[in-house]
Amino acid sequence: MNYYNYFSEVEETFVRRRGKHLHLGSVDWALIESWKEMGVPLHVVINGIESAFDSYNAKPRKRSVKTLMYCQEEVEAQYAEWLESQLGAKAEDQQDDEAVAAKASDADAHLPFPRAAILQYMARSRSALEQICEERKRVRRDDGLCETITRAVVRLCELEKDFSRAARPDAEQLEDALTRLEKMLDDALSASTPEAEMGVARAETEAQLHAYRDRMEKSTYEQTLSNLLLKRLRDQYGVPRLSLFYL
Repeated sequence: MNYYNYFSEVEETFVRRRGKHLHLGSVDWALIESWKEMGVPLHVVINGIESAFDSYNAKPRKRSVKTLMYCQEEVEAQYAEWLESQLGAKAEDQQDDEAVAAKASDADAHLPFPRAAILQYMARSRSALEQICEERKRVRRDDGLCETITRAVVRLCELEKDFSRAARPDAEQLEDALTRLEKMLDDALSASTPEAEMGVARAETEAQLHAYRDRMEKSTYEQTLSNLLLKRLRDQYGVPRLSLFYL
């Protein structure tokens, strides 16, 4: 994660969650720079911003969020939790393999799947995403979807590294991060699909649901339609699911 990408990823996340385009001020840039210099991993900053806005949206205030400073407390709280999860990782490097294995087994007992299985799943997903970009570049389609996939791959690399070294890995926190990456990819898929192609896909998906439409609540129908349409696009482009639910 280079210096420029760290800043641009944080800015994109903040602007997207705020819902209105807003150029970050000098204080915001200074805050991002301080996080970068402190060594706060990008995925921790992203999760902190997302969580801060989730809390804000759960209890809307009269005043809108205008600066990144609103997210500072949550970002730094999550960084403290991340540091705690990393305690012991360096010490384990100095121990014999048997002792490390015994500690890892105890630390992983609370996970829904073995740590190795989760890491393999993430590595497969990352490899599949990288292949999509390579194929699109071969046919000269180095577009917005490719750019988003590249960003997702960088974040996946960070998440893999942290999860592999954590003294006590947090599967719930990892799932939140993976779900947000999925949402980012879904949005890019929809934006990258030509309007005419999207119209055909929507019409065919609506036809698929026609027999069930009258039996569904409107909100349920719209959500089901959206889910099926996104599944169709993922299958078409070969974009894998990232959530641990699909492991």
